[in-house]
Amino acid sequence: MTDIDPHVGGDAAALPPEGVHAALGAARRAAWWKHDSAIVDAGAQLGEGSKVWHFAHISAGARIGERCALGQGVYVGNDVQIGNNVRIQNNVSVYDAVTLEDDVFCGPSMVFTNVYNPRAAVARKNEYRRTLVKQGATLGANCTIVCGHEIGRYAFVGAGAVVQKDVADFALMVGVPAKRIGWMSRYGERLSLAVAGVGSDVCPHSGDRYELQGDICRLVEEGKLP
Repeated sequence: MTDIDPHVGGDAAALPPEGVHAALGAARRAAWWKHDSAIVDAGAQLGEGSKVWHFAHISAGARIGERCALGQGVYVGNDVQIGNNVRIQNNVSVYDAVTLEDDVFCGPSMVFTNVYNPRAAVARKNEYRRTLVKQGATLGANCTIVCGHEIGRYAFVGAGAVVQKDVADFALMVGVPAKRIGWMSRYGERLSLAVAGVGSDVCPHSGDRYELQGDICRLVEEGKLP
């Protein structure tokens, strides 16, 4: 007997082949949820506990992990990988060639791109530049990530910033163009560290200890996140 998800129930041996396929398909869909107005193209993969809200569109090739939340009006392209526990707020388009690792936060109306020098009359789909957003990073509301760059682990891009270069782990970036003005803890609190130099600090919320050497900030002792 083929296993059937308990949310679907039934004995596969009692079903014709097409019934088995339908039941297993329903079981897979039961693991995630979408609003009636959202479109999830056939072939898209979404992990258990993920939710797709009003008027979102998930393309067939998208790969989305567990416990993700995709807000109203979100678009996810075909060549997109999204990890677990990712939060994508309203009106964000995650275009082809973008990868979001676990625990990434995309604020409302922030912008990804995938072509560096677009022209309406020039096809450049073979010139996409890949963007990687690493674990735990925050991309604030209305910020723009110019394609071809890497956003480091637990980096924090402020609202409205325009990122035109790679961003270091834990870096706090603001402005147009975005500049590093400090460092952020995993918890999301600004650390008492210079922009560059030598120093150390402990996050009062988690107990994480960080060390700064030059322009590199490292987590050297983990505390406990809530």
